[in-house]
Amino acid sequence: MKNRITGRSAFLALLKDEGITHLFGNPGTTELPIMHALKEHPDLTYVMAMQESLVVAIADGFGRASGQLVACNVHVAPGLGNAMGSLYNACFTGTPMILTAGQQEQGHGLTEPVLYGPLVQMAEPLVKWAVEVTRLEDLPRIVRRAAKIATAPPTGPVFISLPGDILNAEAGLDLGRATRVDARVRPSDEALQALTARILKAQRPVIVTGDEVVKSDALAEAALLAEMLGAPAYQCSTPYGAHFLSESPCFMGALSRLQKQVREVLSPFDLMIVLGADPLRMSVHSEVDPRPEGLSIAQIGLVDWDLAKNYGAEIALKADVKETLRALLPALKAAGGAALETRARQGLSELALKNWSARRQPLVEQIARARDKSPIDPDYLTLHLVEAMPGNAILVDEALTSGRQILSLRPHRERYGYHALASGGIGWGLPASVGVSLAHPTRPVVCFSGDGSAMYSIQALWTAAHHKLPLNVVIANNGGYRIIKQRLLAFHGDDHYVGMDFADPPVDFAAMARSLGLEAMRISDPGELQPKLSDAFARPGAKLIEVMVDGAV
Repeated sequence: MKNRITGRSAFLALLKDEGITHLFGNPGTTELPIMHALKEHPDLTYVMAMQESLVVAIADGFGRASGQLVACNVHVAPGLGNAMGSLYNACFTGTPMILTAGQQEQGHGLTEPVLYGPLVQMAEPLVKWAVEVTRLEDLPRIVRRAAKIATAPPTGPVFISLPGDILNAEAGLDLGRATRVDARVRPSDEALQALTARILKAQRPVIVTGDEVVKSDALAEAALLAEMLGAPAYQCSTPYGAHFLSESPCFMGALSRLQKQVREVLSPFDLMIVLGADPLRMSVHSEVDPRPEGLSIAQIGLVDWDLAKNYGAEIALKADVKETLRALLPALKAAGGAALETRARQGLSELALKNWSARRQPLVEQIARARDKSPIDPDYLTLHLVEAMPGNAILVDEALTSGRQILSLRPHRERYGYHALASGGIGWGLPASVGVSLAHPTRPVVCFSGDGSAMYSIQALWTAAHHKLPLNVVIANNGGYRIIKQRLLAFHGDDHYVGMDFADPPVDFAAMARSLGLEAMRISDPGELQPKLSDAFARPGAKLIEVMVDGAV
C-alpha cells in the first residue's frame, strides 16, 4: 500500500533523499505550496535571497565549494528570466544543480495569466534536461532522473517546472531511490600504453590543467605527472578554480586570454598534455591563433564536448582525470626508467628559477614599493588581502582588475580553497561567496570584488548577515568600470569614457552594507590595510571592507 502524500511534501522529501540540505529560493505565489510544506521538513534549510539571479548564484557557489548536488527554486517566468545570467554561469562550470520554478496550474496557463511563460523552452538552452511535471505520479521519476542527470559527468544544471495543481494534489506515491552514475573510469590498457609511449616520445611536453582536476580530486596526481616529466604546468586560460598546486616546482601560472601571448608561451613545446580542460578558451577576437603550429595534443577528460573541440587531438581519452593518472604514473615510471628520471631532474632544474614560487618574492618586493601611494594601489591591496587571510580561508575572487595579481600571490593548496568568476558574467562573486560560506560554515571566507561587479548583486549581503556567516567581503572601489575603460583605450585608442564612472554621485558601499545588516568600514589610507584587514578576518561575523583604490587606467 503506497503512502498518500501531497506533491509539495513529496518534492521536498525527494530532494532530501537526493542529499539536498539547503533549498535556495525567492518565494512567490506559485511557490507557496513549497513554502507551506517546509514546516513538514524542518531539517531542510531554506536560504532566501532577494532576487532570483542571487538565488542561483548562491546555489552555484555552494555546489562548486562542496562538489555536491544543489537545489534552488525561482518564481515563474520573470523569476527564471532574472536567473538566466546565473544559470549561464552554472552551465559554464558544470555545477550539478536542480533548478525549479513554480508554474501556473495546468489549464489555467492556457488562459495566459499574469506571470505565465513557457518555462521549459526558456530554460532549455542552458540546462542538460528541462521538463514540466504533468502528473503527480510522475514527480518521483522526474526528480530522480533530474538528480541523476545533473550529477552524471559532464555534470550540469537541470530544470523542472512545477505547476501549482501538481504540488497541491495528493496521491499514493512510490518515491523510489536515488541513483549516482559512477563515472570514475580509466582508459583501456591499449589506450594507456599508447598515451605512455606518446608522452615519452615528446621532447618538450607541457601540461595544461582545468576544472576537472578539481572535480576528480586530482591535484596531487597532476603535480606528480609534471614532476615525473620535469615539464612545466599551466592552468588553462580560464583559471576559475584551484586547478594546480601552485607551490609545485613545475607550476608556471595560468595561461592568459591573449592569443599572441599564449602562442609565444607554448611555442617551445611539441606536446600539450591537457588534463580536464578546454585549454585555450579565449575572450576577445584576434587574427593570431593561440596554438602554435606543430604542437600536438593529448587530452584527457569526461567533458567530451571539450575533447578536440577546437583543435584535433592526437590522443583523446574520455576518462576520469584522477583514475587515468593513477594508472599512467606507474606506467610512465616503468617504461621511462633511468632516462626519464634524468630528464625530470634536468627539467626541474631549468624550471627552478622561473616557476611560480621563484617569481612570487620579487613580485612581492615590487608591489611593496607602493606602500605610500594614495589612492591605494590595487596590487598593494591584493598583497595585504592575501597576507591577512587565515591559512584555512577560502577565497572567492571577482576583482577583475584590482585582483589581477591574486593568482601570482596566493597559492592553491587544496581543491576548494579558491573560486573565481568563470563565464565572464559579472555579479557572481558576492552571492557565490554566500553559498561557499554556507557549504563550509567552519571556515572563514573572503570575497574580493570590484565595485562594478558588486553592484550587480549587492542584495546578497543581506543573506550573509541573516545567516551570520563568517564572510568578509572586500570591495575595491575605483569608482567605475575600469576594465571597460582599459579595453576601450587598448582596442580603440579612445579615452572618452561614457557610462563607465560612478562619480556623480559616488557609491558608498560601507553605508549600503550597514543598511543590509553587516558591520562595515572604509579604508583609504594604505597604512591601515594590514591592521584592519587582519582584525576583520580574525573576528566572526559577516563584514564588508570598502577599500578606495586608484582607478587610473
